[in-house]
Amino acid sequence: MSEIILHDGVVADDWQVLRPVADETVIVPPGRIIVPLAVWLDQHAALAARGDVGVWLAGTDDPGKLAPSLPSLSLIAVDFPKFTDGRGYSIAYLLRSRFGYRRELRAIGDVLPDQLFYMKRVGFDAFAVRADKDIRQALLSLRPFTDAYQGSWDNAVPAFRRHDRAWPRAQVKP
Repeated sequence: MSEIILHDGVVADDWQVLRPVADETVIVPPGRIIVPLAVWLDQHAALAARGDVGVWLAGTDDPGKLAPSLPSLSLIAVDFPKFTDGRGYSIAYLLRSRFGYRRELRAIGDVLPDQLFYMKRVGFDAFAVRADKDIRQALLSLRPFTDAYQGSWDNAVPAFRRHDRAWPRAQVKP
């Protein structure tokens, strides 16, 4: 069984990501499965009734299409097809800030340790790190940062607004 980082710890992952082949009929197997948004929308009634289905979004997907389903989804994943594709950061931020999604938000695909801190800042709380990377080393990459200058999902107030500083007044000589 594979492992993921969830809430700052490494845990076993019992979810499977369904990546269908184009132009084929998609039959969703039993068990905990994460399906693409298109499959969720096509088979919504049957999949929602199961209760063990999550949805993954590609960088081109509109997270607003999931808005009516958010209360019933226990997991949403955002796919990063390559580490240079940053559209997933915006999707995560929108899911948390605009749509109010509060359950597990997972980064999947080409997820590298260097990205985890920034992914966490925009709302991800679970990370399926690329298979060729050591997940325990990746977990350590979250620890060196204790604060961030910019405001984001995890703390909307930027650093310069979080600290009350008594700025010295300029001394003016008569």
